[in-house]
Amino acid sequence: MNLALWLQRAARHWPDAPALMLGERVLLDYAGFQAQAVALGTALQRHCGITAGERVALFLPNCPQYLPILYGTWHAGGAVVPVNFKLHARETAWILADCGARVVFTDAAHAQTLRDACAEAEIAPRILLAEEIAGIGDEGDVPLPLQERAHDDLAWLFYTSGTTGKPKGVMISHGNLQAMTLSYLADVDEVKHTDAALYAAPMSHGAGIYNFMHVLRGARHVVPPSGGFDAREVLELAPRLGDVHMFAAPTMVAHLTAEARALGGHGEGIRTIVYGGGPMYLADIEEALATMGPRFVQIYGQGECPMAITALSRDILAARDHPRWSARAASVGTAQSCVEVRIADTDGQPVAAGEKGEIMVRGIPVMAGYWNNPAATASALRNGWLATGDVGALDEDGFLTLMDRSKDVIISGGSNIYPREVEEALLLHPQVRAVSVIGAPSVEWGEDVVAFVEAGPTARDAAELDRHCLEHIARFKRPKRYVFVDELPKNHYGKVLKTELRRLLMTVQD
Repeated sequence: MNLALWLQRAARHWPDAPALMLGERVLLDYAGFQAQAVALGTALQRHCGITAGERVALFLPNCPQYLPILYGTWHAGGAVVPVNFKLHARETAWILADCGARVVFTDAAHAQTLRDACAEAEIAPRILLAEEIAGIGDEGDVPLPLQERAHDDLAWLFYTSGTTGKPKGVMISHGNLQAMTLSYLADVDEVKHTDAALYAAPMSHGAGIYNFMHVLRGARHVVPPSGGFDAREVLELAPRLGDVHMFAAPTMVAHLTAEARALGGHGEGIRTIVYGGGPMYLADIEEALATMGPRFVQIYGQGECPMAITALSRDILAARDHPRWSARAASVGTAQSCVEVRIADTDGQPVAAGEKGEIMVRGIPVMAGYWNNPAATASALRNGWLATGDVGALDEDGFLTLMDRSKDVIISGGSNIYPREVEEALLLHPQVRAVSVIGAPSVEWGEDVVAFVEAGPTARDAAELDRHCLEHIARFKRPKRYVFVDELPKNHYGKVLKTELRRLLMTVQD
């Protein structure tokens, strides 16, 4: 079943209901939302050559046009490639080349930079402006019908980096996303026709994936006027909207809590904040609950099993009188309805309750594999189970606690940053001999990127390295701090000892 059928049904049931909003301003009702998606889907087929399975990329900030582009692509039978808008244009061009995107939507402010990066990469996708989607195609175009798609057909190609430093395209099907949506309604929260989905976190990631249950129920979709996350803006807008749902990284929850306390409020107008995408410390969720009450639900997922591994309900978080409340509140909850979760040892065999091992998951929401990367697919999917690369333990009641990340991913402000990407960029500098990147705890961002650099005396200039990084990688990936060393600590096999770097970081001064 094509996901765009849900929008078609919503427009039939609630044609006059507000659908797309910028702040409090209604831009389109559901009839208009559907009409724009159909017109765009028709234009993509007739004028851009989009056929079944063709990739259409979105390199956009949060904006009201985001959802019509998604649903227009699916109406045409295409697959969407939502690209992290924080990425450097060169990184985006690499993704476009890898997936073979025929069309990419961006905004007017970034179009020329993207064109230049695509030319440098020797690719020529058609670049369209989101601001002009209402005028794409011919006025006399007869709308084409919804293209049929099967359960296993590609719907969402999400690029996530790996330990190799090269992004991998996670292939998510129409069926994967339908199962995720139904799991949300079963395990995370109910959605009503009068609710509002507020997109303060990036729509290219979890916040955007959470559009489906709100389309299915004919709810409102609201992009804040700032286009991103501003704690005061959210807290001021929510009471005026009412029944707000939003996805937030743990760092966003901390900012909302602090701002609510400063304003003397309690998160009025917000019904549900689903948090995930990074570690939530027990002290932080305790303070959030004390300030804003039982508005929180935690989920644990990965790009490879989007938003759908475990959930920790608001009822469990609110049950402070339970004898094991602290342990449960510090967990990521229990398996969602459409998946099985187990902990495995190094041989892939299940371990006993309470024992630590690799988190494995299988079920309908799990990806088909990585785009054009059979080796990575074989490594991640083992005998029907997805090996998450995360380390955790399940207690006797099925609550999963994350212990560590076996991959060296740094999670800063809810975004994944992979050290090798940063290391490879720094090593392009002619004066950098060697580099190793780690994450350091940050009160504001969760973790900061710290680079330990071997360089000659004339190259020990943090500002110069910062300028160099900005030429090659996204701004949010660049190190917040550079530590210059004569030699990186290594073991007998020449591998850099990151545990030693973390110890060293505690002793060096800014």
